[in-house]
This record gives sequence, C-alpha cells and structure tokens, in this order.
Amino acid sequence: MTTEYRKTPEALARLSRRQYAVTQEDSTEPAFRNQFWDNHEAGIYVDVVSGEPLFSSVDKFDSGSGWPSFTRPIDRSHVVEKTDRSWGMTRTEVRSIYGDSHLGHLFPDGPREAGGLRYCINSASLRFVPLAELEAEGYGEYASLFGAAATTSTIPTTEEDAR
Repeated sequence: MTTEYRKTPEALARLSRRQYAVTQEDSTEPAFRNQFWDNHEAGIYVDVVSGEPLFSSVDKFDSGSGWPSFTRPIDRSHVVEKTDRSWGMTRTEVRSIYGDSHLGHLFPDGPREAGGLRYCINSASLRFVPLAELEAEGYGEYASLFGAAATTSTIPTTEEDAR
C-alpha cells in the first residue's frame, strides 16, 4: 500500500502557532531554542504537515548553528530547493514536496567527507519518529537506514563518540 502524503486542512489545524509560522509563512525559529537541535536519538524526521519522511538521524550532525543539521535528505525527491532572496541575500530554501512546507535552508558548509552540504532545518517543521516506533507509525521500511545501528537508541555526537 502506497502512503499518500499531503497537506490537509486538518493537518494545518493541528499545528502550533510556531509550526504554522515556520511551515506556512516561511518563518525561522530561534537557534538553540527549538525541539530537535540537540536530539541524538536514532530515528527519522518527517514533515509535521504531511508526514512525508525527510531526514534521518544517521545523516544528522552538530553544525554548531543551533538548528538540526543534516548532510542529506532520506530521499532527494521529497525536498524541493528554491532560490530565496529574502533578507538581502541569496540562499537556497528547502521545502517538502508534498506538504509544501518551508523546512529551512541548504548551505555548502557541511562536512566535506559527507558531500559538503548542510541542510539547516527548523525543528518546528519536523516530527521525530524514534527508531523503535518506525514500524508502528508506518515507517518500517526506513529501519534499514540504520543497519547495525538499529539496535542502538543514540547516534554519535562527536568524532570521539563514533569510535
């Protein structure tokens, strides 16, 4: 059975004020004062509006920016990149394809060994699904992203932790 991800009036009605401002009005939440900037639990991050899978904790890293940062999306076809010329600069905005939610921005200053990209994402645009709950929540197919790590509940936060 194929899951249909989409924005619905019911989904929009469930959003908090901040979630609505970020996803629908292209706002940005404060750095270091958001839900997932320091989350180290294994799992996936889905669009808070549509539920489409976007990012994995396997690709999450501490960029020091105060927002969740990822080296890549789970599936590049689930994100759209658009030119953003707001605030007197040119940046690359990242949006979800089905929910059309503003997620954050893409920067070329990520870890070189992972391709050099940093998807800097607002926590308010995401819902976290822990690895242990993937199957129950209908995301079981993504458990394979974790391989041997599927038995652990945390991801490395520093190079030393990864050893």
